[in-house]
Amino acid sequence: MMRILLFLGTNLAVLLVLGAVLSLLEPWMIEQGINVNQAGILIIAVVLGMGGALISLALSKTMAIRSTGAHVIKEPRNETEQWLLSTVKGQAERAGIGMPDVAIYDSADMNAFATGMSRNNALVAVSTGLLRGMRRGEVEAVLGHEVSHVANGDMVTLTLIQGVLNTLVILFARIIGQLIDRVVFRNERGHGIGYFVAVIVAQLVLGLLASMVVMAFSRRREFRADAGGAALAGTGNMTAALQRLGQQSEQADLPEAVEAFGISGGVGAGIKRLLMSHPPIDERIQALQERRSQEI
Repeated sequence: MMRILLFLGTNLAVLLVLGAVLSLLEPWMIEQGINVNQAGILIIAVVLGMGGALISLALSKTMAIRSTGAHVIKEPRNETEQWLLSTVKGQAERAGIGMPDVAIYDSADMNAFATGMSRNNALVAVSTGLLRGMRRGEVEAVLGHEVSHVANGDMVTLTLIQGVLNTLVILFARIIGQLIDRVVFRNERGHGIGYFVAVIVAQLVLGLLASMVVMAFSRRREFRADAGGAALAGTGNMTAALQRLGQQSEQADLPEAVEAFGISGGVGAGIKRLLMSHPPIDERIQALQERRSQEI
């Protein structure tokens, strides 16, 4: 489940910084006689919106490694590390992608994640808790799940979706700010305090709604990655791995910034479900079983 929150957290931070800079520049541009119309705002929104998403994607591997303290395996130090490298290499070859970096991070939580800028520049990491708590067939299925995320191009697709949503957030937040500034505060010249407050609030609210859209996309992609893990390691192993994940505590032992990037899911309802990056474990197991029965 670690793949999404790191991206969203970095992306939101970049978006807020760039949005604040834009808000400060707009009054100065008006004072200098530079006409900032809706077309100009749209162009700026596209540049900042897509730029924020691309920056987040470019930083994803570095941020994931630093936030989890992961050790990237360059030279295997033991048989387990050698097995991890050879397993990921074989799965990557079967999936038609370049060899990802492989890492281990220290955590009692059974989890794993994949991130990176492209299919041929990715990172697959597993926790020490997952290596201790699962048998190798199950670990192989988890690795296959993460390799499938890379092969499916989920991070790149997520970046495009997030970039479009960023653009809309920046654009509509400023339109809302102008309306409130002129209609509520009756400010006809430049931008008053009402504009800046309205833009900040609108950007936070619209950003939350945009996150719900991204999370809905993430939940759908998890089913596909589970199917990929089953294809690479066997449906039995993938199902057993999910069952094992369902037995551990619902609260993952991961830094908040990367919590949604891992394989383990949670249980949620109502508004909580809208913010979940993963479907509940039982739904994922049911989907695997239905897929297996159809194949038979």
